[in-house]
Amino acid sequence: MTVIEQIFRKKGQQLRPFVDSACVRNRSCSLPLQRVLVDFGADHPFACVPKKLEEHYGIYVGTSTIQKITEQHASKMHEQEKVVLVSPNGEGCAIQVGEIDGCMIPIVSINENAKDKRKNKTLGWKEARLSLTHEQGSMTPKFGAVFQGSVDDAGQSLLNTAILAGFGQNTHFHGVGDGASWIANQVADKFGTQGSYLVDFYHVCEYLAEAAKSCANDEDNYSWMETQKNDLKNNEYKKVLAHLKPNIEADDIDEDKAPVRACHRYLSNRTDQLDYKTAIEKGLPIGSGEIESAHRYVIQKRLKLSGAWWKAANADSMLALRVVRANDKFDDYWKKVA
Repeated sequence: MTVIEQIFRKKGQQLRPFVDSACVRNRSCSLPLQRVLVDFGADHPFACVPKKLEEHYGIYVGTSTIQKITEQHASKMHEQEKVVLVSPNGEGCAIQVGEIDGCMIPIVSINENAKDKRKNKTLGWKEARLSLTHEQGSMTPKFGAVFQGSVDDAGQSLLNTAILAGFGQNTHFHGVGDGASWIANQVADKFGTQGSYLVDFYHVCEYLAEAAKSCANDEDNYSWMETQKNDLKNNEYKKVLAHLKPNIEADDIDEDKAPVRACHRYLSNRTDQLDYKTAIEKGLPIGSGEIESAHRYVIQKRLKLSGAWWKAANADSMLALRVVRANDKFDDYWKKVA
């Protein structure tokens, strides 16, 4: 009787397939056991996995082994995710909603040639770009992520999510995001006439709220804000610009003390991204809260744990693992490697 069999007998449990003595060798883990380790490692700090493994399956695997196996499979998933999908020739769904946004990840760089690597670390933050797309009315988006790629790679990732979500020849892609010019440019580049882009309404309101302190005059800030918001929702952005213009600060005022100027410039540079009226009439979102929420449960839940710092390559792979899980492709991966 093997040691593993003895453990399960003591716990009164049947031997699970992944610890079958025929497929487990000394210092190795069967593929089913590797799947379990990766499953735990995708959601929990590696140091917490041994206790969970022992609690649920009655076996012990060391932290370093769990980390090594998880990172190996995550790396394979990362390679498999580096594909350029081609949109099918079919009509596709009618309308899709897509969003993309950046999230900072804590990264550590180590001088591998240093004698004491602990004293030769550089800590910093790098941006991961997460995208999602779903058919209008659907609650199951498809995700994509890029960590060490270009903005064009991020745009392709967004297009990939659209294709996975049913993008076709007659699909209209409704993009929503903050005012970053690269996002609007990528939507235009990747979707052409089939896409439109709306700057997040709540980002606009943040600019207006700061400007209200100088523009409200005899009105209270709330009334002034409501007037501007209603005008924007009716596509009357010219009225908003007209309300801002008389209060624009002088050129010699520093940028951080010129909120009206900043708001006027922000809106003036994005007049083609303010079609809130059409979006509201079609029941489409005018805010990008969905992608901001997705940051928390796709990226931050595992990659922004307190005190955790990642090597860039490992963060890239772990991000791919998290996306595979979020897209319900975890089972597909293990069928391929079986």
